[in-house]
Amino acid sequence: MEATANHTQIVTGWAGKDSSGKVMPYVFKRRENGPEDVTIKVLFCGMCHTDLHYLKNDWGITMYPVVPGHEITGVVTKVGSGVTNFKVGDRVGVGCIYASCLNCEFCESSEENYCDQVQFTYNGIFWDGSITYGGYSEMLVANNRYVIHVPDNLPLEAAAPLLCAGITVYSPMKHHNMLQAGKKLGVVGLGGLGHVAVKFGKAFGLHVTVISTSPTKEREAKERLNADGFIVSTDPKQMQAASKSLDYIIDTVSAHHSLGPVLELLKVNGKLVLVGAPDKPLDLPSFPLIFGKRTVSGSMTGGIKETQEMLDLCAKHNITPDIEIVAPNYINEALARLARNDVRYRFVIDIASKSKL
Repeated sequence: MEATANHTQIVTGWAGKDSSGKVMPYVFKRRENGPEDVTIKVLFCGMCHTDLHYLKNDWGITMYPVVPGHEITGVVTKVGSGVTNFKVGDRVGVGCIYASCLNCEFCESSEENYCDQVQFTYNGIFWDGSITYGGYSEMLVANNRYVIHVPDNLPLEAAAPLLCAGITVYSPMKHHNMLQAGKKLGVVGLGGLGHVAVKFGKAFGLHVTVISTSPTKEREAKERLNADGFIVSTDPKQMQAASKSLDYIIDTVSAHHSLGPVLELLKVNGKLVLVGAPDKPLDLPSFPLIFGKRTVSGSMTGGIKETQEMLDLCAKHNITPDIEIVAPNYINEALARLARNDVRYRFVIDIASKSKL
């Protein structure tokens, strides 16, 4: 009882109550705005594939009821007495990170995402012991440390997916020095993450090749996203022809697959970064690694400082994800479509829409 004693603000949202994968209206309580907090009127929330995993308890860690959503944008309606970097009316966003220990080497270097005690915006445990509820809701209270300024020239609805999909591909691109004009980047999978990776690559002057199992995506990759090349990963001739042609690869696929054929596309010393999260171990043969001195690594979202940097760069280079805006009464249909990858390329919920579930 003590943990939620100051949770007195009544909020309407949408929650999953079981592993059916569906949400329904849910009224719950959020904490009062503390000295270090900002209160945000949620206007838009992106729908990430992770939401689906949590709703269906695919990873076995869901705490029901779960209110998903970690691609949140809106407007500040209240600031705590200790907050100096935000004011009422500011356009802001909240991504995946909601709390961390604040004392470890990762928190001190603005890599909160790797803190051992990191807690996520939903299905996490906040400092006061309460379970966190995400952005499929009309209002959010967040510690100002984990809030991002949305630049004025970025539409709030388009900025929302950048807070997860955008930073998830930007962070490894920056870390591995991929943002070099003239280098050759491969992007495996053309979904919510993949299409943003293509946009970053093109904005920074890279030669970008999309690698997909779907031949039908070639036209949209080249015409819609301006990709330079396209490889059908199930076509041995195309894969052989592209052998040792790429400097870097970002693998966004969340389904089980073998990394062997993909690794063969890298030059000697090439780097492959995994940002998708398959629920089964991937196949990783040793020969493509050994004979090409290639590196495989992983990357998970990004820290708050880096997320702000990413949003500012998106504003500067006019990088926005391709989105389909849906009303709350369409969330379950959108989740069903998301499960079958029927979206180009990110659903964003218009939380303030009058069409409620």
